Amino acid sequence: MSMSPERLATTIAAHAADRKAIDIVALDLRSVAGYTDFFVICSGNTDRQTKAIHDAIHKGLKDEHGLLPRRVEGASEARWILMDYLDVVVHVFTPDTRDFYRLEALWGDVPRQEFDNEALLAELSAGSAAS
Repeated sequence: MSMSPERLATTIAAHAADRKAIDIVALDLRSVAGYTDFFVICSGNTDRQTKAIHDAIHKGLKDEHGLLPRRVEGASEARWILMDYLDVVVHVFTPDTRDFYRLEALWGDVPRQEFDNEALLAELSAGSAAS
């Protein structure tokens, strides 16, 4: 089943919210980058939580949509986990690592969407009920 890049970014954000990710944002890179359409960036409070966020995104997209990331980096250290779904690249950080690399500041000129965790969770529940 094919999914638009916008829908994929929102679905990824919803799975991250399900594991209590904080500060979930999507950066729209379509006008400035040829290698992906969106970055979804979020944080977990600990290495363990970032790994749980990664696991939830991976399992949710695989089980519900048959999607696997093209590449995953950083899962063993879990301070910055990168998941490449081609149209969407996911960055799951610990807060200190996110502050250090400041991806949002680096891509500060692109449109950004901040997500409300409650709305994402409601959408995830609605999507599960429809399946």
